Amino acid sequence: MKQLVVLSGKGGTGKTTVAAALAHLASQETEIVMVDADVDAANLELVLSPTLREETAFFSSKVASIDPELCVACGTCADVCRFDAVIVPDEETEEEAYAIDDVACEGCAVCYYQCPSEAIRMEEPQDGLWFRSDTAFGPLVHAHLFAGQENSGKLVAEVRERARKLASEGAQPYIIIDGPPGIGCAVIAAATGVDLVLVVIEPTVSGVHDMERVLGVTDHFGIPALVCINKYDINAEKSMEIDEYCADRNIEVVGHIPFDTVVTEAMVQGQPVTAYRDGPVTEELVEVWKKVRDRVAQV
Repeated sequence: MKQLVVLSGKGGTGKTTVAAALAHLASQETEIVMVDADVDAANLELVLSPTLREETAFFSSKVASIDPELCVACGTCADVCRFDAVIVPDEETEEEAYAIDDVACEGCAVCYYQCPSEAIRMEEPQDGLWFRSDTAFGPLVHAHLFAGQENSGKLVAEVRERARKLASEGAQPYIIIDGPPGIGCAVIAAATGVDLVLVVIEPTVSGVHDMERVLGVTDHFGIPALVCINKYDINAEKSMEIDEYCADRNIEVVGHIPFDTVVTEAMVQGQPVTAYRDGPVTEELVEVWKKVRDRVAQV
C-alpha cells in the first residue's frame, strides 16, 4: 500500500485542486482510498460529490465540570488552576456558584484531584466528527473538527488510520491524502509514515518561504518530497527562483500548472478539473500524476 500526501505552506495554493485531480487520474488506473486531512476546513468533498455512508463522533479531550450541589465554595479549584479556567462567583460574573470555562480548561485534572468535596468530575466532550463516504473515484474518509477544539492532529491520525484499514480490507493499493496547510501538528500527523509528499506552491513573494517550511518538515522526518508550481505563469521570475532553489537541493519539480479559469469552473460544477475538461491544466496534471506515480513506485 502506497500513501501520497499533498501539502502546502499555506492555504489557497491549489492543494485540494491538485489532490482531487490526482485522485481522479489514479482511480482510472487502480483502486484508491482518499483522505481529506484538512479537518479544520475540509473541502475535498466539494469537488468529489461524495455520498455519506458513515458518521462517527470523535472524542479526544477532557474538561472539568463542577457539580454545584456538591461544591462548598472553598475556592481550592481556582487557587490551583494555572489556566484561569475557574469562574469565581461574584457580581461581575453574575454566577451563583463556581463553574468551569470550557474554552480555557486544558483538562489537566489538577482541580479534580485537589477538590476536598469531590465536586469536580472530568467529562469528555465531543470534539468533532469523522465520515466515510463513497465517490465516483473510490471511498473518501474525511472529518470535521468542532470550533474551538485543539486536537486536529489526533483527528487527522484517526481519519488516516480509518483509511488505512479501509484500504487493507478492500486491497486498494493507493491512499491519496489532501493534507492540511502549514507545518503544525496536523501536518505532521498527515505526513508521518507516508511514502511521498507533493508540495504545491504558488510563485508569490511568500512561495519560496512556504516551500522551505514544508520541506523542512519532510527533511526532518526523512520523507521524499516533490514540488509542483501552481499558476506558474503569473510570475515567471518567482517560478524560476523556485526551480533554481529545488535544483540546488536536488528536489524534482514535477509540474508547472498554468493559470486558467477552468479550475474555478470545475470546482463550481463539483468536479476535479481533469474530469471536467481537457486543456493545458489537465495535460500538465496528467504529467504530474505520471511523475508522482513513477516516484512512488520507487519508494
